[in-house]
Amino acid sequence: MAINKSNIFPEEVQELAALAKALGHPARIAILQALAQKQSCICGEIVEILPLSQATVSQHLKALKEAGLIKGEVEGVKSCYCLNLEYLEKMSPLLNQFFKNILTPGCC
Repeated sequence: MAINKSNIFPEEVQELAALAKALGHPARIAILQALAQKQSCICGEIVEILPLSQATVSQHLKALKEAGLIKGEVEGVKSCYCLNLEYLEKMSPLLNQFFKNILTPGCC
């Protein structure tokens, strides 16, 4: 059995890694961009925008929701999703600081 060693890293590093994993598919980036443009969306509308099946879009929505990037509510047979602005506002400075740290002069 493999041992999960991610917990040996600081919480901030773990959060950035989880964010990077959630953003690691082009469909998820496209979903976030679509939600940002509409500010809220119904899953069916997302399926119309992307060249993917309903099931595939649902899997990507689930991954984004589990990562905290989006929020969603089920209303009857439709699910409405929107960006989780609180989480995005929390992660933005962490990402900025991460890139600032790795792009400092003297690196490479």
